[in-house]
Amino acid sequence: MALKVSGVEAGHQDYYRSWVIMWVRFIKPKGFEEGNLDDVRTFLSHLDASGKKNWQVLQAQEALRLMFQEVEPRTWARHWPEDLIKFAPGDLESGEAGDLGRTPVEGVERFAGRVDTGKCPAKYAEFLTQVEEALRLERYSYRTEQTYLDWTRRFVIFSLPDSRREFQWENAKEYLDYLTLVRRVSASTLNQAMSALQFVFRTVLKRPAGKVEGARRAQGRSRVPTVLSREEVDALLEEMQGTGRLMAEVMYGAGLRVLECVRLRIKDVDFGNRTIVVRGGKGDKDRRTPLPKMSRTALEAQIALARERWEKDRALGVEGVFLPEALSVKYPHAAEEWNWYWLFPSQDLSEDPWTKKIRRHHLSENGIQQLVKRSALRAGLTKPVTPHTLRHSFATHLLEGGTDIRTVQELLGHADVSTTMIYTHVLNRPGVLAASPLDRG
Repeated sequence: MALKVSGVEAGHQDYYRSWVIMWVRFIKPKGFEEGNLDDVRTFLSHLDASGKKNWQVLQAQEALRLMFQEVEPRTWARHWPEDLIKFAPGDLESGEAGDLGRTPVEGVERFAGRVDTGKCPAKYAEFLTQVEEALRLERYSYRTEQTYLDWTRRFVIFSLPDSRREFQWENAKEYLDYLTLVRRVSASTLNQAMSALQFVFRTVLKRPAGKVEGARRAQGRSRVPTVLSREEVDALLEEMQGTGRLMAEVMYGAGLRVLECVRLRIKDVDFGNRTIVVRGGKGDKDRRTPLPKMSRTALEAQIALARERWEKDRALGVEGVFLPEALSVKYPHAAEEWNWYWLFPSQDLSEDPWTKKIRRHHLSENGIQQLVKRSALRAGLTKPVTPHTLRHSFATHLLEGGTDIRTVQELLGHADVSTTMIYTHVLNRPGVLAASPLDRG
């Protein structure tokens, strides 16, 4: 997770893990808990002396920094020295990619000693608060708000301007180059960082943000989605039980994203019309999808379980559930009403990050993500399976069953049919009634 949040491309994450494993082996007989900064410095020097490329040593250093600042925080790692490893005179970009498959690129050396992680100086707290307020005024979602704030914080740490006047788009382009050349982030991550910085310049600083083409961009890749066969879906579901299996059935049977699934409310399950209503999906769009008949009994049992938890919350006087936008003002008691309650409520109470109230939240998406991965391993599936794989399988199996692509587009909530076309190159069979692939006869 730390690698993903830090923008390390998926194809490079295993290399970062391998450096940590190599370091653990290097410091033996010392244990993992006994390692310190001197051990890290000695390890990096050993890599340099053993003939590793400079970029490989820097990658190992970054892997260890992430480990001891983000994953297993250590006091000694809070202030990571910029000169932890000093190379002999030479060119950072010389040589070939080496055995780790990462190709050095021109321009890396100008970022020597520059970082975008660590503790943000206190003098920038007011500016970050202004960015946060602007994001809320523009009605961005909480997740987008936190993501944009994180990129802003990283940019500030990288640039360290002395005053607000020193924020210039040239600095932003330099940071985007750093993400591309040094951090080697994916194209989607780079675009996300660019969008965040453009928002800051245009909305908060009231300055031109420059054109998107003005920054060097990572090259995007066209990827084929992972799709399970019907037999593989059955094998996966057989390894699951209880609430986790029901959530997987709903994601596959209705084509839901994982967040759309965990955010379902009681009122979104329409047994009469045999539909599930997805509210505020990607792009803040609502849509209807088929309710799998095979999951009806399990859904009724889950609703009964949620009812017990709702009644307990009401008896204890727990704050009502989170309501989107300003509905809690328009309907003051709606948060405590049964129909607004979560279909998959969490067992524990937690703090609302916006209001700081203690209330019942829905189940975390991380739990179902880990459950799907573990179940796929137990089922012997060799494909990389995630909850989103179930959504890909939903679309593919509908198309295989004769459903026209426009209907699949609506069920998936795609704004453009070209997005849906990734599941097939040629399909033109309009007028076929869509049914949940979970209900195949």
